[in-house]
Amino acid sequence: MAILNILTYPDVRLKNIAAPVTEFDDRLRIIIADLEETMRAGHGSVGIAAPQVGIFEQIVIIDVSAKPKIKQHGRLVLINPEITKWEGFKVGREGCMSVPDYTGNVIRAHSIQLVAQDEYGEQHEYEMDDYEARVVQHEVDHLDGMLFIDRLVSRRHDLFKRKVYK
Repeated sequence: MAILNILTYPDVRLKNIAAPVTEFDDRLRIIIADLEETMRAGHGSVGIAAPQVGIFEQIVIIDVSAKPKIKQHGRLVLINPEITKWEGFKVGREGCMSVPDYTGNVIRAHSIQLVAQDEYGEQHEYEMDDYEARVVQHEVDHLDGMLFIDRLVSRRHDLFKRKVYK
């Protein structure tokens, strides 16, 4: 396993659209292991998408289990994810390893339904709410070449310099 380099804004490669995964093999599992190690190395990271490390395939890992008081599914590997339904909207603060110096207020669906494959190609359906739904929407945006700064409520009032904790 390896900690991979994160592409950071304004790297134009972050605008690339990821291709669907068609081979569920050892190569894919190595990518997943490297992605997870990279995510865990990021302070407070709860998700990562393959395009953030220059792998333009539809692979996402999320793990919001460190937030024990929220409804969640734990660690998830989502291959070829597709949001099939969304309801309600809510503004929330987001940050990103690919935009390390800023956070911002973004409108996301409050609840989503999602279909995705796991690392073995098995298809799963999920219903997600609140924070977990926000994290998935954020990571799925990376697969479409979008960053949270593309979805800011207002560039003037809703982009904030990230605080540095010592």
